Amino acid sequence: MTKGKIKEILSKAKFGDGMVDYKIVYRDFEKIVEVSLGEFVKISGNFESIPMSRIQIIKKKNKILFQKTMR
Repeated sequence: MTKGKIKEILSKAKFGDGMVDYKIVYRDFEKIVEVSLGEFVKISGNFESIPMSRIQIIKKKNKILFQKTMR
C-alpha cells in the first residue's frame, strides 16, 4: 500500500501540480535529509540509487501528504 500511495502522489506532482511545491524527506543511512522533489528525482536516479522505501515524508508546501509509520 505504501508504494502505491507514494507513486500516486509523485505522479500527481510530476504531471498535474508541478514539482515545485513538493519536498521529500528520506533516510540516507544514519541521517534524515529533506530536498525538493526535483532534486530527489535527480539524486536518486529516478529511484535507482535511493529506493522508495527510504522515503519518510512527502510534503506539499507545509502539508504532509505521506508519512511513513514507525514500527
